[in-house]
Amino acid sequence: MRAVCLLSGGMDSSTLAYVAKDSGFSLIALHANYGQRTEGKEERAARAVAAAVGVEEFIVINLAYFKAIGGSSLTDHLQEVDDFQPDHAHIPTTYVPFRNANLLAIATSYAEARGASAIFIGVQSQDYSGYPDCRPAFIEAFQSVISHGTRDETDITLMTPFVMMTKAQILQTGLSLGVPYALTWSCYRNEGSACGRCGSCHFRLMAFDEVGVRDPIKYEV
Repeated sequence: MRAVCLLSGGMDSSTLAYVAKDSGFSLIALHANYGQRTEGKEERAARAVAAAVGVEEFIVINLAYFKAIGGSSLTDHLQEVDDFQPDHAHIPTTYVPFRNANLLAIATSYAEARGASAIFIGVQSQDYSGYPDCRPAFIEAFQSVISHGTRDETDITLMTPFVMMTKAQILQTGLSLGVPYALTWSCYRNEGSACGRCGSCHFRLMAFDEVGVRDPIKYEV
């Protein structure tokens, strides 16, 4: 069995790669650079995790048009990256408009071209930042797009094992599989020491705290 696995180098996608491998899939790891603030750090993390889990192929795609499109503090350095807001009143500025649809479209092209039967994406809808393209309804809709937009003989399933899991549950799964979290990177702001304040850092730290394990990466706060 062969699968395309979206691998950003973060906590969730790295765990996802190990889950996919543990499920018996040979992996094509797909990593995207799109002008995000921590682009270099994320790619290095993704490459390290891919080497650790053992992938068939590691592909880097350049989606620089996201920087031209703007609308996100990850790609527009004139915008501030939000600190975590506990009230979740608004979608954070780190939301990249319709990013997952772009990533899944490319992953579908690779999956069909390589004869892969599955695409793994680490979306979750429990304790997350409110991104609309992480909701189960979006995944269901995109599964329909894949079914209608590929050859009749193509059969590709979107695999979202984390969609109804909390971050702590994802972490527990990863720890049981030996995911090397010291190699991963989640911070939206920094490439040196993680800021500890952005939404991604917040949820990561909260998960490690809930599980009772020390996060192995370095934080500035």
